[in-house]
Amino acid sequence: MPAPAGDPRPGAVPGAMQYLYGSAEAAALSEQAYNALVDNVRVRVAGRRPAESAILLPNSAGTPTPAPCGDKPYAAVFDMDETAILNLGYEYNDAVTGAPFDAARWTRWEASGADKIAAAPGAASAFASLRAMGVTPIINSNRNAASAGPTAEALANVGLGAFRHGETLFLKGDVNDKSAKDGRRRAIAARWCVLALGGDQIGDFTDALDGTAAARRAAASSPAYAGRWGRSWFILPNPVYGTGLGSNWDDTFPAGKRWTDMQGAK
Repeated sequence: MPAPAGDPRPGAVPGAMQYLYGSAEAAALSEQAYNALVDNVRVRVAGRRPAESAILLPNSAGTPTPAPCGDKPYAAVFDMDETAILNLGYEYNDAVTGAPFDAARWTRWEASGADKIAAAPGAASAFASLRAMGVTPIINSNRNAASAGPTAEALANVGLGAFRHGETLFLKGDVNDKSAKDGRRRAIAARWCVLALGGDQIGDFTDALDGTAAARRAAASSPAYAGRWGRSWFILPNPVYGTGLGSNWDDTFPAGKRWTDMQGAK
């Protein structure tokens, strides 16, 4: 059945969706992230072979360390949803129904939505450029391993190329049933020298930054991680869902940084 024409709820598109899926600004940010990632990888491929991967391996000391590269082939690892592709069909359904997240509905989307998505701006050209340099794009997604077929189909449909489950496509359930991705990253790092990571959530880079919103924000800017952004870790905008939306009033507006307009106060 074709989608209904026009806007079924005039003026009611959620602001975050307007921004991510409808604005030039979000498209520009996505293009910017992919351009920077490709430029950075090109420099690294042309220079001395890197000793360390962009993937950090967790350890018992709680201080993740970079995986060694050795002579492994080059790769770049990306999240899928709202990083490599935009889930236009699913978010349209969210917008018009206002329904909360439901795992069963998401599973149905994984199975049937392969033609209702778009490549994230910049992703197709970036993936092509990486492959031309001998760097293999790998997808590490929290989509379910049972949906590997339609997931690979979705990626191919939007011009991102062919992905093989267990080789260049890693999904939830491949290593364990956790949404946390460090287990899959460890498996990837065992076979590949990863030059760059791309994602829209902190968990796309390391599970070590888990915790409260305030703790994640502080850790992201800490000396252990701050130098990785824009160098080997590249984050894309996503104001629609995920851990980026977890802050409360105190997290967002520290008490010492609040202003009251006394003249305008009533």
